[in-house]
Amino acid sequence: MKPRAPSVCPVCGGKLWVTGLVCKTCGTEIRGGFEQNEFATLPPEQLEFLRMFLKARGNLKELERALGVSYPTVRARFDALLRALGYQAGADLETERRAILDALERGEITPEEAAERLSGLGR
Repeated sequence: MKPRAPSVCPVCGGKLWVTGLVCKTCGTEIRGGFEQNEFATLPPEQLEFLRMFLKARGNLKELERALGVSYPTVRARFDALLRALGYQAGADLETERRAILDALERGEITPEEAAERLSGLGR
């Protein structure tokens, strides 16, 4: 696996800005300030989950089988991915938190699954 370019400053934690690109074929260099797309800033585990999601053609049940985890866990990881990409509003966090606690109370998920899903909400 090739090394991955960092997206966060190791000193202050700020977002890094790309300032140069080089063509691998002819060596042409382009200098300037470039935004990274939202996918480039995902942590490796969320990027891998996104790849698997695409390979499964968006089928969460297929992901459940491929990952060997429960459907609620797959759903929690998917929701965390959406939040990391900025596709979910803050009000949705409280709704999801309440749904996790309700599922735990009904015995639909284990305390470990609830803890994993709750910790994924803050990402």
